[in-house]
Amino acid sequence: MFSEKIVDNLSRSSWIRAMFEEGAKLAEKYGADNVYDFSLGNPYAEPPKEVTESLKNYILNDSKGIHRYMNNAGYPEVREKIAKSLQKESGVQLSADNVVMTVGAAGGLNVVLKAILNPGEEVIVFAPYFVEYNFYADNHGGKTVVVPPDVTTFEPDLNAFKKSITPKTKALIINNPNNPTGVIYSEEKLKNIAEILAKKEKEYGTTIFVLSDQPYSEIIYDGAKVPSMLAIFNNSIIVNSFSKSLGLAGERIGYIAASSRINDIHILMDALTFCNRTLGFVNAPGLFQKVVADSLDAKVETEEYKKRRDFLYENLTRLGFECVKPQGAFYLFPKAFIKDDVEFIKRAINHNLLLVPGSGFGCPGYFRISYCVKFDMIERSISAFEKLAEEFNKG
Repeated sequence: MFSEKIVDNLSRSSWIRAMFEEGAKLAEKYGADNVYDFSLGNPYAEPPKEVTESLKNYILNDSKGIHRYMNNAGYPEVREKIAKSLQKESGVQLSADNVVMTVGAAGGLNVVLKAILNPGEEVIVFAPYFVEYNFYADNHGGKTVVVPPDVTTFEPDLNAFKKSITPKTKALIINNPNNPTGVIYSEEKLKNIAEILAKKEKEYGTTIFVLSDQPYSEIIYDGAKVPSMLAIFNNSIIVNSFSKSLGLAGERIGYIAASSRINDIHILMDALTFCNRTLGFVNAPGLFQKVVADSLDAKVETEEYKKRRDFLYENLTRLGFECVKPQGAFYLFPKAFIKDDVEFIKRAINHNLLLVPGSGFGCPGYFRISYCVKFDMIERSISAFEKLAEEFNKG
């Protein structure tokens, strides 16, 4: 009756959403104040004032034409602003012709993969990784190849990466800062990756695109820096959204920016625009294209996220959890007290703690905590974490 493939995928679909739905059930049973839901990366912070002021300006001044179709790639003036911002950051020459506005980063990734993949070609991902990458690649006939991390740093294992590249490798997805670890891959590590790719491209006579999925690039702590992917990788394609950087997750607004150093870049850009239309997106939300272009220098308040990171990190490590301290994003990725992270998550539910197993990110034995939640909920949750630790003779 239904697609057999999709029905099968439902059994392997997102743990994140599954735990979020479990949280709703627990809240109804025990009351919302007694449930500690760390499952969903849903920004709690309101958008910066630059966003709301821009939005009010377009609405209250009765701007004409902002709700109509435009070029499928988006408004030229919006794309030009984004291109110049990225050019300033990277030193790579860019123009509006290098940018396509998209329905968020998820839409952007699907557009890119549709434009570059042939059936059976491979997309490398670094574990732990956002699980939807598997489905995005599969949507367009591709296959994901998972590279394990160095679990002491949660940066990629370069030897394993080198072995994972084949003549069928078409793309590498890099999520930096990483969801779920909050780790920022160092410039040195990224340059090592670039060298490996260059050698393999020469060996196989292929082109391997580097897709930089970077919605957390503005949420960073302690003076850390996110290296420019455009500067490091010749065949780089930035896929970004304003969901986290401007707190606009529900507005579904993002962009693709492809390096001018890519061979036949004009064909790629035409393909991206074509796929943006034929995948059914047609164009990115028109009003919010204008709004984000006015707000490129605005930022969400990262100090509030840092406060949550520090409080949780200090308390969890006190209780015996092992965890790499995040440099960005708004997640912690501690090691579970037992190897079976799914069983560990089930035990946590008994204490009304909603966490996400690391298996869902291709990294079993760990779990994710999303701390983009109210601080008072984090404070109230510590007693539940203490009970969970006691259950495993920790703390």
